[in-house]
Amino acid sequence: MKIKILLIFFSIFLILNGFSQTKPFRFGFKVAPNLAWITPDTKNYSNEGPVLGFSWGFLADFTLTENYFIKTGFNIDYLNGKLKYPYAIVLSPDTVASTGEMVRKYNLRYIEIPLTIKMRTNQFNKMVFFGEIGFGSAFLLKAKSQDDFRYNDGNSNYKTDDNNISDDMKFFRGGLIVGAGIEYFIDESTSLMFSLNFNNGLTNIFKGENTVDPSLKEKGTLNYFVFNFGVMF
Repeated sequence: MKIKILLIFFSIFLILNGFSQTKPFRFGFKVAPNLAWITPDTKNYSNEGPVLGFSWGFLADFTLTENYFIKTGFNIDYLNGKLKYPYAIVLSPDTVASTGEMVRKYNLRYIEIPLTIKMRTNQFNKMVFFGEIGFGSAFLLKAKSQDDFRYNDGNSNYKTDDNNISDDMKFFRGGLIVGAGIEYFIDESTSLMFSLNFNNGLTNIFKGENTVDPSLKEKGTLNYFVFNFGVMF
């Protein structure tokens, strides 16, 4: 059944592509600064603001009709966020846990495979405008943190950097992608691309529980704006 569905989809793609006057596919690459934040869904957890990051990736447009495309490729996303929440720390096996407040900056690296429908206008002089909507499937490559633990006495803290927190994060992240942009054509097929996308996290990125109250499961979504600068061929 799955093979039949794929064959039907491929046949439709070939038929639609036969009516198009544009290239059947185009490829390119991009670099993209991003601005990410974590929206917590756990009691007493708070977002400490957006944090800058960076992405780069490979682009592919597959033509459906003259102005409609399936857009995919892959991105390597360096996404960051910061949370504040109650925390209990044990500095050595011989000491009891100390409670306080943790401010943690998350440094997360994902590989994402986006799949969107891209819709564009007719060409005006050398420019076209486009919008896109779809879904992104991201897989965790690395997760580290910078921790600032503040004791309840308010007079001291304990800082650590470059902590491996991969075991605390879920491997898969799903997101809804919406965006809009401009392509400026240098010649008939080569263009410069500029776009702004919003990636709205749909899945929980955490898999642990709070160290002060283990009955509180950590929940939160990762969201970000990304400013894309690329070249399509």
